[in-house]
Amino acid sequence: MGLYINTGNAGFVRARNSEYIDKSGLISVVNSTLFTERSFSCVTRCRRFGKSMAAKMLCAYYDQSCDSRQLFTDLQIASDPQFEKHLNKYPVIYLDVTSFVTRFKDDTILQHINDEMKADIHEAYPDVPVKDDDDLMALLIRINAKTGEPFIFIIDEWDAICREFKPGTTAMDAYVNWLRRMFKDYAANRVFAGVYMTGILPVKKYKTESALNNFIEYSMVEPRRMSQFFGFTKNEVKSLAEKHQMDFEELLKWYDGYQIGDELSMFNPNSVMQAIDTGRCRSYWATTGAIDAVTNYINMNYEGLKDDIIYMLAGGRCKVNPTKFQNDMSVIRSKDDVLTVLIHLGYLGYDWREDECYIPNKEVGGEMANAVETNNWTPVVNALQQSKQLLADTLAGDAEAVARAIEAVHDENTSILSYNNENSLACVISLAYYYAKNDYIVHRELPTGKGFADIVLIPRKNVTTPAIVVELKFNKDADAAIDQIKRKQYPAKVSQYANHLLLVGINYDRQTKTHTCCIEKRHRGT
Repeated sequence: MGLYINTGNAGFVRARNSEYIDKSGLISVVNSTLFTERSFSCVTRCRRFGKSMAAKMLCAYYDQSCDSRQLFTDLQIASDPQFEKHLNKYPVIYLDVTSFVTRFKDDTILQHINDEMKADIHEAYPDVPVKDDDDLMALLIRINAKTGEPFIFIIDEWDAICREFKPGTTAMDAYVNWLRRMFKDYAANRVFAGVYMTGILPVKKYKTESALNNFIEYSMVEPRRMSQFFGFTKNEVKSLAEKHQMDFEELLKWYDGYQIGDELSMFNPNSVMQAIDTGRCRSYWATTGAIDAVTNYINMNYEGLKDDIIYMLAGGRCKVNPTKFQNDMSVIRSKDDVLTVLIHLGYLGYDWREDECYIPNKEVGGEMANAVETNNWTPVVNALQQSKQLLADTLAGDAEAVARAIEAVHDENTSILSYNNENSLACVISLAYYYAKNDYIVHRELPTGKGFADIVLIPRKNVTTPAIVVELKFNKDADAAIDQIKRKQYPAKVSQYANHLLLVGINYDRQTKTHTCCIEKRHRGT
């Protein structure tokens, strides 16, 4: 057993000894790529989404130096017809790039990678000579020629060097050249049965092409067939909640929200498991790092980025074009680049059907709010801080206090789209009711009865406060908004969510720029 070759299955043994969610179906996908034109894979997800766990699983499955059969017999992969064909059949090379990034901070890092791996692999094949000018690939070519055995090469956190060293530095250029030498060499398809890389960012682009365009990429933006294998699905979290007597609705609120390919409801697995371990839901996102980078990105305010962040905090979605991003966190040239890197970091969800991004859940929303506060966006911070009192005033039926609060938030956030725009007012009110997301599912433009309610707050499970229907009007009066709610039969539609409702009518006078409010309580059957 070596440091880099044939490292065994100890990593996956530890996983199986812990609470393990079966993601072995990934092996079937990787098996189907071996010895094909798709045999080089780059799988990228945000931090704490199970990338390293998957790499350990693949090492255990392919590594010929150990017997891993018992680790897999009760998992999904055991029923695959190809299970036996590839089980423990290959010499496996494993490289965790972060182990070098933490030790070497200068231009010698690639020399250390090459020398350490070459020495370890040569020790496993002492009968294969090493020439003075051999690099790692030269040695692998010679080993393959003598043994006829192709390798499986697994690289964890492949982009760690890209995140540590800026483009154009000696270390960065040397790393890209090393990757090309390893995986674009004429002999690569003979030497490697398959290559599997993980990281946060897809392979860096140079001009318009990928540095390694022979890799098939499976990213947050384009996951292909690997959607379900990184992150927890809704059914998986439901099973965990039942097993550990956790409130599934709370887990849903805190950690759900990612749409990854065809999987429309994916949870952050690290946060779910930490919540189960501690017995309560809270934010564990800070441990994933990158918040400093996020605050720097959103502070750039490319093309109204600040307004988009506010809009998403208020529950909205923004258009994004992820195709222009160079897959380099240090090369940010537009708002689309910022939004795309936030998607890859997990701070935004991505709906590929609509090319829209959004804040996925309460945990990430809290971190985004922290980033806004760090950037000293005082009006927004004030709105978020005052939102708790606004909800309390609404539930208490204090229409005057609600009107004053909405007016203050509206005055302080006039940059959102247009002050006198109806969508702007809806965004402002959604922002003002930000705190309500703790106890409510907030909908904008919810179809109800004979029309659309501007904003509907539906109580979450085990919440006893009333549902709230908000109607907005311009240049009329708040009573007219209440009348419209009744005419469109909104209460009949939403009353199923609670025993009683609050109808909230808000009117804005464009000339005087004043707001009025009317609140009416309606009980079931009235």
